[in-house]
Amino acid sequence: MTEVAKPGVLPARPHFSSGPCAKPPGYDPAKLATDVLGRSHRSKLGKARLQYSIDLMRELLNLPDTHRIGIVPGSDTGAFEMAMWTMLGARPVTTLAWESFGEGWVTDAAKQLKLDPTVIKADYGQLPDLTTVDWSNDVLFTWNGTTSGVRVPNGDWIPADREGLSFADSTSAVFAYDLPWDKIDVATFSWQKVLGGEGGHGVLILGPRAVERLETYTPAWPLPKVFRLVSKGKLAEGVFKGETINTPSMLAVEDAIFALEWGKSIGGAAGLQARSDANAAALNRIVEARSWLGHLAIDEASRSKTSVCLTVEGADEALIKKIASLLEAEHAAYDIAGYRDAPAGLRIWCGATVDVADIEALGPWLDWAYASAKVAA
Repeated sequence: MTEVAKPGVLPARPHFSSGPCAKPPGYDPAKLATDVLGRSHRSKLGKARLQYSIDLMRELLNLPDTHRIGIVPGSDTGAFEMAMWTMLGARPVTTLAWESFGEGWVTDAAKQLKLDPTVIKADYGQLPDLTTVDWSNDVLFTWNGTTSGVRVPNGDWIPADREGLSFADSTSAVFAYDLPWDKIDVATFSWQKVLGGEGGHGVLILGPRAVERLETYTPAWPLPKVFRLVSKGKLAEGVFKGETINTPSMLAVEDAIFALEWGKSIGGAAGLQARSDANAAALNRIVEARSWLGHLAIDEASRSKTSVCLTVEGADEALIKKIASLLEAEHAAYDIAGYRDAPAGLRIWCGATVDVADIEALGPWLDWAYASAKVAA
């Protein structure tokens, strides 16, 4: 393959990891409010900062008052498993999977909770036929498949008169898409994705139908303390007012508040979505200009605008590792090898905290790394 000259311009922030993701532009730990550090999360100040973060999330997500927001342990995984363990079992379950995290929920429902779910699958890069979903069941799905770059295009496939609950793992979707909250009974995410916050904490959003389930149904299995959302038959409302089940990192909370305030300063939900859209469009221009690059998700309507997964002509796992290591050594791109269970390829985060200029600067570096890796192969 013809040798390609090393580009002269580096991305200013080469942080294209799909989680934890790039920090917001202008981020500096010294800018974080620190009065709450070293204080109890149950102090007046601690609870006020936790409630403030919840209020900011509600504002930026345009979340109706009918939905509650709680900060819970274990990142998005902990939040989704909390929802599964506390609400499933009341009716049949359908699980949708088109990437690794969806597969994880299939495993939990089938092997851990032993619910014998209906499983609807699709290969990486594809979306299953959503019209086949039986909404008399509870339905589990990922809104945006982080490891496959495939998302549901909208909420039109979720009926307003559904009998079951919709459980949406939305960790790579919130703040990047305009989510139809009337179609979502349970949503989960973590701050580490579109906000560029820190990991370890999950966010659980419950609609009124989910609250009703919690207050009228008791699972057949025991629940650990960190999963318990009901006390004496009623929702533990304190969890959704900043009274966390266990001790949170107040440093991580302040980090999230910084990101949320930044999001508010650029226009809230619309501003965050516009940045993600612009980044995805910039990367798509790079892909379209190169015959050796392609999208794993062929259908543009279901292609992620955050975790964009790319195919590389002639690539195997070794070639992808070489490309990624070359780019990291030059500080041109960090952590862009595809997920370990996905087909060999690249995965480039295009969420709101990434700058278009850095995506554009990445293009020539991809040419250089691909050519250099092919020569070395």
